[in-house]
Amino acid sequence: MHRILLIDDDEQLAAPLATYLKRFDFELASAVRPSLGLARLRVEAFDAAILDVMLPEMDGFELCRTIRKESDIPIVMLTARGEVMDRVVGLELGADDYLPKPFEPRELAARLQTVLRRRQRAPTEAAGTPQRLLFDGLEIDLQRRQVQRHGEAVELTGTEFELLTLLAGEPQKVFSRDEILNRLRGHDADLYTRAVDILVSRLRKKLEPLDCIKTLRNAGYAFAGARA
Repeated sequence: MHRILLIDDDEQLAAPLATYLKRFDFELASAVRPSLGLARLRVEAFDAAILDVMLPEMDGFELCRTIRKESDIPIVMLTARGEVMDRVVGLELGADDYLPKPFEPRELAARLQTVLRRRQRAPTEAAGTPQRLLFDGLEIDLQRRQVQRHGEAVELTGTEFELLTLLAGEPQKVFSRDEILNRLRGHDADLYTRAVDILVSRLRKKLEPLDCIKTLRNAGYAFAGARA
């Protein structure tokens, strides 16, 4: 059973949501204040976190930023009124997905299943399938989900790692924004192409000074790293 931590100051939300999510093999724990949620994340094992944007002590964006300094746990943010700016900021800070309030519990369950499936997706063990992708200055370990840039570890979120392996798995191939979103989130995703630009920008910054992700105007993105 996957353990999920909900950080939301609505004290009436956790109990019915926990009951519903049990149907999908999720055990939901909750915290009504960010400080309590951070304390639990630091001492307990959770598979994902759900953060509300509107919180006391600090907002969900600051909370997401704080968590990302310590962990790459998958994060789903509950954005107020589904505003585009909330989604943009959340994704820029390292959230893996977003869901506008009010939401249907079934959709939240689907989003959780998607981010966890991405995290747990094991590399295929078929004969001839590489376990590492090697490029000049860059090494991607598919089995351990680790990335090194010039021999130094690069900390990526689950979504950033999936984006990198998608592009690097087929160098020079141009992936459209819609194709990237569908590959990362599933074909039932509510397409939001600005999210891809945010993810690519964030990944590029972490890979600096390497310049291996190219933008093709009006087409999409391609990986241009040279094979080692």
